[in-house]
Amino acid sequence: MKDNFSHQAASYARYRPVYPPSLIEHMANLAPGKHAAWDCATGNGQVAVALAEHFESVLATDMSAQQLEHARPHPRIRYAQERAEHCSAADETFDLITVAQAVHWFDFESFFAEVQRVLRPDGILALIGYSLFTADDADIDAVVRHFYVDITGPYWDAERRHIDAAYQTIPFPLKEIDMPHFFMEFNWTADDVLGYFSSWSAVQHYIRANGHNPVELIEPDLRAAWGGVGSRKISNQLLLKVGRKT
Repeated sequence: MKDNFSHQAASYARYRPVYPPSLIEHMANLAPGKHAAWDCATGNGQVAVALAEHFESVLATDMSAQQLEHARPHPRIRYAQERAEHCSAADETFDLITVAQAVHWFDFESFFAEVQRVLRPDGILALIGYSLFTADDADIDAVVRHFYVDITGPYWDAERRHIDAAYQTIPFPLKEIDMPHFFMEFNWTADDVLGYFSSWSAVQHYIRANGHNPVELIEPDLRAAWGGVGSRKISNQLLLKVGRKT
C-alpha cells in the first residue's frame, strides 16, 4: 500500500469532503450485527467516527502516523497504525469493514485475504470512493476538469485508473450487493476548492517535480468563474462496491 497523504495530512483533514450519514447508516443496517467494525485506511477518522454511532467498537487503522495525529478521539474507536494488508484483529471479528477513497492503493490479493479472515460470516465489505465533483456552474466544472486532466493528469499514480473506472477494474471476492445512489453535497467557497486541490496526491507529486504549486496556475481562472458568490453547491456521486461474505 502506498502512502501518498502523510505530507499533506493537515490539509487532508481540513478539506476532504464528508460522507453522508445516510450512507453509513445504510451500510450499518446491512451488517449482520453491530458488535465491531473496521475502518481501514481511516485517514483522519471521518468514517470511523460515523461508524461509532452504530457499532459497539470500531478499529480504525492507517499506515500513516501523520494522518492518525489528526484523527478525532472517540470512546468506541481504537486507532492503530497498521497496513491494510495486515490487520491485528482475530479471525471473524468484524460485522462491517469500510474502506473510503483508499482501496485503489492496496495490494488487492493480500488485502482481500485479510478481509476473508477477519470478516465474520454474512459480514459486509464496503468500498467507497469518489472522483471529480461538480459545481452549480459549467464554467467552474471546466476549470476543475482542466486542472485534473491537463495540469495534474500526468502526475497521478497509475492506481488512480481504478477511480476513473468507477472501481469496476478492482477484483471483488464477495457477493456484490446492489446499492442505491448516494451523493456528497456541501457548500464550498473558492478557497475551500483550492484547499481541497492541495490535498491531492498528484499536486504533491507536481510540486516535487517542478518546484511550484500547480494550484496557483488555475486560481485566477477558478476565482473568475466563481464570480462574486461566496459559497456554491458542490455535489459528488459516490462510487460504491459493497458485498457480503458467504
